[in-house]
Amino acid sequence: MNRAVIIGGGLAGAAAAARLGSGALLLEREAGAHDKICGEFLSGEAGAMLAGLGFDLARLGGAPIDRMRLHSGQRTVDVRLPFVATGISRRVLDAALLEHAEGQGADVRRGVTVRHLADGRAVTSDGELGGSLLLATGKHEMRGMKRDTAGTISGLIGFKMFFRAPAIAARIGSAVEVTLFEGGYAGLQPVEGGRVNLCLLVEAGRLQAEGGGWQGLFAALLAEPGLARLAEAEALLAKPLTISGVPYGFLARPDAGDDLWRLGDQAAVIPSFCGDGMAMALHGGALAGSMVAAGANAAQFQAQLRRDTARQVRLATRLQRFAMHPAGRFALLAGLGAVPAAMALLARWTRVVAPAPLPVAG
Repeated sequence: MNRAVIIGGGLAGAAAAARLGSGALLLEREAGAHDKICGEFLSGEAGAMLAGLGFDLARLGGAPIDRMRLHSGQRTVDVRLPFVATGISRRVLDAALLEHAEGQGADVRRGVTVRHLADGRAVTSDGELGGSLLLATGKHEMRGMKRDTAGTISGLIGFKMFFRAPAIAARIGSAVEVTLFEGGYAGLQPVEGGRVNLCLLVEAGRLQAEGGGWQGLFAALLAEPGLARLAEAEALLAKPLTISGVPYGFLARPDAGDDLWRLGDQAAVIPSFCGDGMAMALHGGALAGSMVAAGANAAQFQAQLRRDTARQVRLATRLQRFAMHPAGRFALLAGLGAVPAAMALLARWTRVVAPAPLPVAG
């Protein structure tokens, strides 16, 4: 088996490295643990996938989540999730999963930048490297490898901020709270250490209407009943993490015409609203590791991953478009309020099924 060169040390890349063990070389551009713009909702399926990699999630001390509260204006619906999720920061989870991959024998090199790909080789700050190339750079594009975003939801800007707010954490309890507002939506959830994570997506037009920056937007969102108590909270970052241009609804084609293995958000970008992006990244990484080890090629992997994720991504994308309109928001809350069991159906239809545990390296 040729050594796999994995570009990116997020969940997808680390899962592939853990599966491949000594057959993997993983390149991570950051030298140490760091925050990432992500909702940090680890579903029950994602927890099962980590267990299948031999990873002990419980030791990280994440916050259990078993309910969802959906807010829109003065209306609130509270429903039970069909699984117990975990709120865990990417800073903690990604670092621990990389260490786990190293424990399985993978060669993890931190602080290495991949400048571009050329002739089947990765040109890096440490020289050129060859082998099976697995692209796992998350939401960020790599130079020369731009995704085809035709048909995706565009024009959204993402923000993330951590808060310390005991009163809010007590109110949230074991829930994730989603607030739908004009021009976007926000998720508020507990993570380890008693903190809460606010992640939101907003249309560019709404952001400009609030002054074009975080302060104006945040002040406006405090008028939303589901977010009002954040006025009392202590912000834990000097400024929010932010990202733009994420192609929600993107699916990589299996006939891309190259030998590149695309993982995580480089393969499929499911809207954050459904809370399954982390599970998809873990599934794609573990699947890639297994298929590389079995001698499959990139096109075979991409076709399989698309079969595993296309229905979920398309349904979640339609649901996000629906929820971005006033009538859709009203219908969504009215429907879940009348039939709370519909939450289980929506969750099942937008989730990647956790596979049976496969042997891990070592």
